Amino acid sequence: MPKLLKESLKTIESYKMTSPHYEELLDILGDILILREEYRQKMPAVIFPVDDSLIEKKMAGGLPLIDFSAGHFDLIKPKEYFLALLEIAEKRVPGETTDLVEKIKDGTIDFERLVLNSFYTHYDEQADEVEEDFFDLVELFLEESLRPSMEAVAKRYTDIIPQFAWSEGYCPICGKEPKIGQIREGEGRFLFCNQCGFEWHFPRIKCPFCGNEEQQSLAYFTVEGDEQYRVDVCNECKRYIKIVDFRESKKDANMDVEDIATLHLDILANEEGYE
Repeated sequence: MPKLLKESLKTIESYKMTSPHYEELLDILGDILILREEYRQKMPAVIFPVDDSLIEKKMAGGLPLIDFSAGHFDLIKPKEYFLALLEIAEKRVPGETTDLVEKIKDGTIDFERLVLNSFYTHYDEQADEVEEDFFDLVELFLEESLRPSMEAVAKRYTDIIPQFAWSEGYCPICGKEPKIGQIREGEGRFLFCNQCGFEWHFPRIKCPFCGNEEQQSLAYFTVEGDEQYRVDVCNECKRYIKIVDFRESKKDANMDVEDIATLHLDILANEEGYE
């Protein structure tokens, strides 16, 4: 078992002890991480190509490296991974995924279209084919089905992106918005992309979503007794992002695990009117 996976599973087990109300979700995450490692070995070398000659222009223009308008992609393995992820859900909630799996296999639902539309905000009638209560899980699994192949892109350009003055609040690799970030000792705030696993530096006094830099309308809140986690909020666009600060404890942050372990902060932010 790879060292990173072993450490992730160890972190999950420790969090199940301290946050038993998240035990089921953490168990699902553990299953996903094991499956992710399996499919990481199966993915084609390149699914989402990047034109290296355009990197400088894209970074200057605020465009992510992966261009989803470039045409069709080889999504055979991501689709296989997606169906395997649905099997995880089926084991825990029997009967919930059967209809969706059948529609994907018989072509009623076009998997590639689902994937591409997950990167855009316009409405797609295919969404009607997915049960509303099940939609969030489908979105999570769609994101995860691309993670191994997109991680490969993120890893390839990890040392290249910092050479450019990327100042956007969305991922420079794939364009997805962050849900969580962390404060690093002596380095400031870094945002994390759940889609590809990339982390990039972003100013602490700036909203990632609307670019607001007015300190009076930017704030944060913490939960008493748990100040290593906070929620940065913007009162201009009413958006929020969760932030992990392990500088004092010297812990290494596993952002996939932390995103699950801080779901209570999502609930609190929603209750306060932030999205």
